[in-house]
Amino acid sequence: METPKLLWLKRNLNEECWQKAASFFDLPDFLTWKATDYDSRSLCSLVCKWAYEVSDDGNHNWNASFFNEIGLEDLQEENWRKIGSIAQPPGSPVGKGLSKQAAEELGLIPGTPVGTSMIDAHAGGLGLIGCSVPNLDSKFSTRLCLICGTSTCHMAVSEKPLFTTGIWGPYFSAMVPGMWLNEGGQSATGKLIDHIIESHPATLQIKSKIGGRHIQEYLTELLHDLAKRENLTSPSFLTKDIHIWPDFHGNRSPIADPTLKGSIFGLTLANDEEDLALLYLATIQALSYGTRHILQNLKLYGYSDLKSVLICGGLSKNILFIQTQADVVNLPVVCPDEPESVLLGSAILGASAAGYFGDMATAIKNMGGTGNVIYPNQSIVEYHNKKYEVFLKMYENQQEYRKIMNSK
Repeated sequence: METPKLLWLKRNLNEECWQKAASFFDLPDFLTWKATDYDSRSLCSLVCKWAYEVSDDGNHNWNASFFNEIGLEDLQEENWRKIGSIAQPPGSPVGKGLSKQAAEELGLIPGTPVGTSMIDAHAGGLGLIGCSVPNLDSKFSTRLCLICGTSTCHMAVSEKPLFTTGIWGPYFSAMVPGMWLNEGGQSATGKLIDHIIESHPATLQIKSKIGGRHIQEYLTELLHDLAKRENLTSPSFLTKDIHIWPDFHGNRSPIADPTLKGSIFGLTLANDEEDLALLYLATIQALSYGTRHILQNLKLYGYSDLKSVLICGGLSKNILFIQTQADVVNLPVVCPDEPESVLLGSAILGASAAGYFGDMATAIKNMGGTGNVIYPNQSIVEYHNKKYEVFLKMYENQQEYRKIMNSK
């Protein structure tokens, strides 16, 4: 994603920016440079965002022919100094550690080891993937990591490179050393739930009466009350006639079409809190079907051994979201006891730089902590299979509508 931005700067702000800039950084690399005064870059950020090439034989380099072809040939000057002459694996020591100035500003000791960084979501995956749970396979390649926020990243690692349509990667050693990373994602998850809630007429009235309670907690309780009133064994069954395609901000994976739109089937004239609760539930289900869509694509292209889902971020605090994910993908979902997986991943990088565990794989296993498991409710799996079939049909319908409207 960074090479198009660089090209835009060169074309549009050549004199004001391009000619004057000494260096271009991704944020994690900028932070380690500020901390150490050592100009190195992380293989994680370079490979995943800057089109840097890394192979499993240890070779890594910038592809000069690529940069020549797209019009960024001048970045080769001084051994690629502006975008990185020195590239290091995540967790390796940066320079001589904290500089004197950075140490003073942070209240730490000069020379304190600083680990080569990661992109924030990838640090979250690093913090998740070593979580230890009884009776679940701890092998890294059996785990799909969900880093949830405004959007969601889906991280999976394998022993060999797996090229997966609609999924980014494979990237060697970009998250777990010696393993290939594939990264899927949904462009709007937490943001979509917020949008559905904030744009509904009933929201203001609900917020005025619940005080400091979170509205999602209130809506979840309301759904249980509705299910009880309807004599349903689970709130999941309340959305039999409500279906959502959740790509209100385009599809990142596995369709990889930023022009896709969201859609809702089953709207009525209702505008009360019960209507909002049903839309809220249908949105959570739709996002879970999006995870299943990504998971199925990963399996189709070689990830045949995925046995569990690990989840962190804001949505990991939403019990309804977690249970729905488990029911829809029909796999156990693990929520770590450590609530800040991104910070844990960053700590693993620091511990690796300090040499505390000897290698990063050992650090991951020793620092991964424990977690709670939410298992799928088998009585709901078939219901979600049917709704997932409708989910896929909604995409087909959108394509058909486009075909009609674009016909001559």
